[in-house]
Amino acid sequence: MGLSKIQRKSRIRKRIRKVSFGTEARPRLSVFRSNSEIYAQIINDQEGTTLVAVSSRDKALGKEKGTKSEIANLVGKTIAEKAKKVGIDKVAFDRGGNLYHGRVKALAEGAREAGLEF
Repeated sequence: MGLSKIQRKSRIRKRIRKVSFGTEARPRLSVFRSNSEIYAQIINDQEGTTLVAVSSRDKALGKEKGTKSEIANLVGKTIAEKAKKVGIDKVAFDRGGNLYHGRVKALAEGAREAGLEF
């Protein structure tokens, strides 16, 4: 019998985390996607601290109208702008076991458009 969706995602997440580790010079951009919302945070794994966090539920984004992908793109742009203010230019992208497709891809493209490198 094959793996369930949850087991497969967990296995992929562990494989990604072996490679991507956030340092002070290059922190990790972690993405969590639920059915209705998307969350992104920039993490320094050496110290175990979250440097910047943004979600589609933030009041700063307001009640944006649009598709989930458009909102994810806006979240990507917002986290990149906040990261620039803190002095972060380069990050390691952690898609969190999700496929690089749809909302995760839209978030990554939004962050790249706003000047974040990964």
